[in-house]
Amino acid sequence: MENSHIIIRVANASDCRFASIITDEMAASAKARGTGIAKRSPEYIEQKINEGKSVIAVTEAGEWVGFCYIEAWEHNKFVANSGLIVSPPFRKTGVAKAIKKRIFELSREKYPDSKIFGLTTGLAVMKINSDLGYEPVTYSELTSDEQFWAGCKSCVNYDILMSKDRKNCMCTAMLFDPADHYTTVETKAAFKKQSKLYERFMRIKQSKLLSFLQKKDGGGSASKSLLRYFFNF
Repeated sequence: MENSHIIIRVANASDCRFASIITDEMAASAKARGTGIAKRSPEYIEQKINEGKSVIAVTEAGEWVGFCYIEAWEHNKFVANSGLIVSPPFRKTGVAKAIKKRIFELSREKYPDSKIFGLTTGLAVMKINSDLGYEPVTYSELTSDEQFWAGCKSCVNYDILMSKDRKNCMCTAMLFDPADHYTTVETKAAFKKQSKLYERFMRIKQSKLLSFLQKKDGGGSASKSLLRYFFNF
């Protein structure tokens, strides 16, 4: 990591002061990408911090750098590493990868038998996940917990998700199964081999599809036709 002065650790109660900064940056980042994430409140972030289920990155001077948290579903059968966010001045420095690695380790410590999954619209996050041993999967392999999917309601792409009966959306699903997974060497090699295909697929989903859905027809015939073309429904 380029920023050796950055500390990455499990968040504690003193970090609750960053909760509003974190949620504001989450919202700003989603808006800039034109995609969206499930909206979280500062109170929810504080809860995760106080439960010991989050990882934070700060400078030695105490400036907030990045954050990620853990959510558990279906009586701990599934675990999600959610809300990964890095402050703009510290992006592309290796911070996101270091946070993901630490939150993955924390998830394995707290939930050693759980399947760890994630939904992402970012190719960079997909690469980080593959480095940790995640594999791309279909939505059917994720949790069926209604509370998890309810969290998607605040995402701008929720209509797409529901139009596919929660079987597909703008995000790519990735899963780490402790009982049945490839080595990180294998998943890294697979991602490298398929990265151009992933990049093209993500670009199609994030630009053409979204631009059609945001047209004045409000998801009318043009948008529905495009959805049928890409997602076969």
